[in-house]
Amino acid sequence: MVRRLMPTVALRHFDPFVLWDHFDIESGGFPPHPHRGFEGITWLLKGTMQHQDNLGNCGTVSAGGAQRFTAGQGIVHSEMPLGRTEGIQLWVNLPKRLKTITPDYQQVPNIPITQDGNIEIRHIVGHDAGIHVHTPMDYRDIRFTQSDELSLRLNEDWRAICYVIRGVADLNGQTLNAGDAGLIENTLSITIRAAADTHLMWCAGLPHHEPIRQWGPFVD
Repeated sequence: MVRRLMPTVALRHFDPFVLWDHFDIESGGFPPHPHRGFEGITWLLKGTMQHQDNLGNCGTVSAGGAQRFTAGQGIVHSEMPLGRTEGIQLWVNLPKRLKTITPDYQQVPNIPITQDGNIEIRHIVGHDAGIHVHTPMDYRDIRFTQSDELSLRLNEDWRAICYVIRGVADLNGQTLNAGDAGLIENTLSITIRAAADTHLMWCAGLPHHEPIRQWGPFVD
């Protein structure tokens, strides 16, 4: 099962973000295939995923860990689950000047957890997090153990996605249920009010303001 936020007919891209898939798979996975022109981040919620690529990189990441590949001028890789695996696949566009950089791979087995009252936060990208990308970003996994609210600030000109995995959240007056996403731009202050046992993803970044031309696995 793959729940796709973008690209779809209704939402092709949300600069600098190109693809957002919430996957839940038990077999099959993603055998060897090519990419170029972007960076991909796999955040695992359940299970274990194996990575292999034509650069000689091999990695295994389990729930609570993340991996990133920079496709750059071109990479062939596979991501294969070991049993049932659930996670988020995010593609981030590379600016034109970096489209042909050397491909790269990184994995972080365990993303640290910080506590803010009744809220658990895992910083996947940004805030000295372990995953590094070429686009200014703030990517978090946020879990409300009890009803609470969280105030966030967006850098000027940034855009953000708030995606609810489980539970219900109010985003600046907009109600989001499981599977819903709120797209945020032209604002600097965001308040998220959420019920107990709500789990959501927060992903903010600086747009490149360049055309995004996606041809399947290639982003030119």
